[in-house]
Amino acid sequence: MTTSSASSTSTHPSPVKAWVSAFRPRTLPLALASILTGGFLAAAGGQFNGAVVGLAALTTILLQILSNLANDYGDSQNGADSVHREGPLRAVQAGYITPARMKQAMGVFGVAAFVSGLTLLWVALGAAGMWILLTFLLLGLAAIWAAINYTAGSNPYGYAGLGDVSVFIFFGLVGVGGTYFLQTQTLPLAVLLPAITLGCFATAVLNVNNIRDLRSDELAGKITIPVRLGGKSARRYHWLLLIFGLGSATVYVALTYHSPWQWLFVLSVPLFWFNGRQVWARQDSKQLDPLLKQMAMSTLVFVLLFGIGQLL
Repeated sequence: MTTSSASSTSTHPSPVKAWVSAFRPRTLPLALASILTGGFLAAAGGQFNGAVVGLAALTTILLQILSNLANDYGDSQNGADSVHREGPLRAVQAGYITPARMKQAMGVFGVAAFVSGLTLLWVALGAAGMWILLTFLLLGLAAIWAAINYTAGSNPYGYAGLGDVSVFIFFGLVGVGGTYFLQTQTLPLAVLLPAITLGCFATAVLNVNNIRDLRSDELAGKITIPVRLGGKSARRYHWLLLIFGLGSATVYVALTYHSPWQWLFVLSVPLFWFNGRQVWARQDSKQLDPLLKQMAMSTLVFVLLFGIGQLL
């Protein structure tokens, strides 16, 4: 056990608090953002389906918690969670939850996500959409695989710098586009623009996390984008994600314009400007941690403003 872990055991949390902490509740609003966006877009076209959106939200929450548990387990086993890590202490690293119990929990949430996702597909598509259902079932299995193998497993792809690609696809393209399609059974190309926006913003959250953990990741052999690029270039990459995300939303509104209310999302721009400036300016890894929550909440504010603007 590391010095950090040993010191923390003197204030050992209750089992409930340890598990809640391992679930990482602050990541859940970001996970729901893409589902809300797909719901807003369908509602703007008069095709909102509450049952589909609710089940999509439940499935996404279960997948996000599964990913968080797998990340806690995987990083502790592979050495990324060590005394050098600047972020919050993790449950397995600190000894609050044993690796065996964490693996059991991963199995429970993996099964729950599968059942929830299967129910979602049946409610949205039924037997008549069997081939489409099978396609989405494969996507769901891929999402479960991605959640587990980001940092866990024998060859975690997060250690090869592919986490950004996975987050962009599942939090953006699949989350927004899939939720929209399951309500409408159509997928206009224009819908991919807000999906790209959500993908960029979710990837930006991951990028802040990886900039913060650059030193410990490098020592553990976890080759994230910041480890590959270095701190300064990773901060430039962060600006590109923010600009491209806002730009995609702007293009979507320009292409589908019908009301000035659609520009309501512009009110969220200062939040992203603040995040970009602070990520650029803060060199102390510990000072970056609050910007994770700020970026996630900025994304949620954007989604609400963007969605309401589509409805008005």
